[in-house]
Amino acid sequence: MKSHSNFSRLKMGFLTLALLLISSIGFAQNKAEQIENLINKYVEYGKFNGSVLVSDQGKVVFKKGFGMANMEWDIPNQSNTKHRLGSITKQFTAMLILQLAAEGKLDLQAPITTYLPDYPKATGDKITTHHLLTHTAGIPNYTSFPGFFKDESRNPYKPVDFTEKFSGKDLEFEPGERFNYSNSGYFLLGVIIETLSGKTYEQMLHDKIFKPLNMNDTGYDNHDDILKNRATGYEKEGGKLINSKYLDMSIPYAAGSMYSTVEDLYLWDQALYTNKLLPQKYMDMYFKGYIQAFGNAKYAYGWGVGYDKIGTSNDSIYTIGHGGGINGFNTNISRATQDKSLVVLLNNTGGAPLNEMTQSIRGILHGKPYDMPKKSVATELLDAIHKQGIEAGIARYNAIKDSKTYNLNEGEMNRIGYQLMGEDKTEEAAEVFKLNIEAFPKSSNVYDSYAEALMNLGQNELAIKHYKTSVTMNPNNTNGIEQLKKLGADVSEFEKEIIINDAILESYVGKYQLMPNFIITITKEDKQMKAQATGQPQFDIYPKTEHEFYLKVVNAQLTFNKNDAGIVESVTLFQGGQELTGKRVEE
Repeated sequence: MKSHSNFSRLKMGFLTLALLLISSIGFAQNKAEQIENLINKYVEYGKFNGSVLVSDQGKVVFKKGFGMANMEWDIPNQSNTKHRLGSITKQFTAMLILQLAAEGKLDLQAPITTYLPDYPKATGDKITTHHLLTHTAGIPNYTSFPGFFKDESRNPYKPVDFTEKFSGKDLEFEPGERFNYSNSGYFLLGVIIETLSGKTYEQMLHDKIFKPLNMNDTGYDNHDDILKNRATGYEKEGGKLINSKYLDMSIPYAAGSMYSTVEDLYLWDQALYTNKLLPQKYMDMYFKGYIQAFGNAKYAYGWGVGYDKIGTSNDSIYTIGHGGGINGFNTNISRATQDKSLVVLLNNTGGAPLNEMTQSIRGILHGKPYDMPKKSVATELLDAIHKQGIEAGIARYNAIKDSKTYNLNEGEMNRIGYQLMGEDKTEEAAEVFKLNIEAFPKSSNVYDSYAEALMNLGQNELAIKHYKTSVTMNPNNTNGIEQLKKLGADVSEFEKEIIINDAILESYVGKYQLMPNFIITITKEDKQMKAQATGQPQFDIYPKTEHEFYLKVVNAQLTFNKNDAGIVESVTLFQGGQELTGKRVEE
């Protein structure tokens, strides 16, 4: 929201100025009331429990705690409650790395073996610090290793020793080739920081960031430390909450070990508008989007950058943000430099829809329409399954799935399906995945999940059928292809090259407007088709049929649509279970 105050017109008199101030205060109060009503509804539906801070034009317009920081002692969350941040830590790790670069102690483009001589040279000589910062190194993500949380996450490790868990593994792709989120890369950045500074990662955070910014309620979360106002982490299990599983904080380390408050993260936000921590040259590098990452966002150094929707309107705003998730907590920080606004949400019950909440809060800030939350169909379904069995769960699902007071979400349904599989309730999980297919038949992921459950049940023929459906819908589903190979299925149809006539390819070249500030430009270089969205890099697109194309760097597809005369008039983007159609505005 742009300020409407015009202080150059002071000659209009004290009364006019006073009225403007009263109007501004009233508007701020109105926004605060709307934000509080919104969050209260999320709390009522069991979708949020934590601390919130919102600023606009650089000024805090709302801050408050909701629910309990500790449920056993009935201690409420407040704005100074300390929450574990999870991957929000990465932006602080990136800041330390850039500070070392600014001091001439580190070259972002040099091989990491320059600083870590004991790292395996076969891979380390190809990986740069820039690759680690942007998740393009190809190092396998240690938190995705089979049995990792069960076998390793409770054990303390020294950073150098823990790198052996992943340093000897083959790269998943050549460094710089593509984006693949990896905690391993940021763990290594912490080791580099310690090696070059001669201090611990924790001490560097304190000396180089927290102390200069007076972030006195922020730190590295050691289990042994007694922290005033520390929130306890909880996890959902059906319709109830349980204490989150123990995690030794040497495991997340430089990828996710910090705690903070919403108030301290506001201090952090404000400092990032200055050069107190870095010269401008390096601040520009810090926030530059380097590679396509999640959805429409690019990844900078420890931040995701791109355009986010404002409420339910067609308007969008450029944001710099990152989320985090760690046992019992999920978090989100979203900055918009256009209006110096900030939304910080720290939740200590895990799994809160923080992106959805942020979008609605931005709608309030800009006076745009926004959605109020609804009850979760998935949560009700899981609760009914736990209490009365799968048949009762399905009956409850059918009774509420079309209700206006409930929300049916593909991701939530998928999550509870995997939760059931983790509880050795694979038959029940399969039924949930089957319901998800019925509700979201255009999503390739729902078929993949159902196929996995069927495979675990030994129903291999049905598993092959649904894996094939998933891969047909999304040829970039390499996991599906690998599972088909394991099941002994013929995958040649998915690995053959599709050749399309040049004239047909040329007919797709042009610009397509999906939203007021979002245009996809389609170009052709020799036989290769390329797509570039507003403010994003250009990527190759590959045909799966004559008029359907897909991206390999992200799970997204484009379908070109013709009118009755056979002329291409629009394109439809399929991504994240949603579809968006844009008319052709230029050839």
